[in-house]
Amino acid sequence: MRIAIAGGTGVVGSRVVRLAEEAGHETLVLSRSRGVDLAAGSGLDLQGVDAVVDASGPATTSAAKSRTFFEAVTGGLLRAEADAGVAHHIALSIVGAAGIARGYYAGKALQEQVIAASGRPWTILRTTQFFEFAEQNAMALGPWRILPRMRSRPLAAETVAERLLEIAEGPPLGDAPDLAGPDEFGMAELLREILRARGERRRVLEVPLPGGFGRALRDGSILPGPEAEIRGPSAAEWIAAR
Repeated sequence: MRIAIAGGTGVVGSRVVRLAEEAGHETLVLSRSRGVDLAAGSGLDLQGVDAVVDASGPATTSAAKSRTFFEAVTGGLLRAEADAGVAHHIALSIVGAAGIARGYYAGKALQEQVIAASGRPWTILRTTQFFEFAEQNAMALGPWRILPRMRSRPLAAETVAERLLEIAEGPPLGDAPDLAGPDEFGMAELLREILRARGERRRVLEVPLPGGFGRALRDGSILPGPEAEIRGPSAAEWIAAR
């Protein structure tokens, strides 16, 4: 089958591309480096595509910018899919985002609303944070690394990519079961374990973010429910493999 991947050069999207090609599928990467501007809708041609996986996202914590991005990108993809007769739209979202709808999560909440109201065949996969984000999202301040205080059950980006490909190969599910890792970790705690395994002595600070968004990160709002699908590797296994 032919699978288009929006955000196909990102942390998850690039893995979906690799796994799909290893499985014998034809891939179409939708990114600026391939001549496609998702926000503007330029260069978007989905003729012959069977499924679209949207793993795109803006680098912002602004609710307004996040909403603007996801409204434009999601709407553009859905219109292009309708024109081309694409049979399945798959979106990667975040556990708890729709209930929080603040900061970056405001855009994800809007994305989910646009998809559900589109009338197109769709699946939304909501996952917890990725192991990779602990280091990538840490703010450097001299010898310190700073992360927000939060509760999560993180998982590997590779695991998320594997599940997205499984979904793309099957029929639309609507709301797929949430996907999470086996252990609850704060991102700061996870980063400490990563640095310790590498023999680095950097200090990691955990800072509570203000307002409703910060409170939601801390109070369990982004933890999966009892119906979530749990997949490994564990944090310890992932760190050891690296």
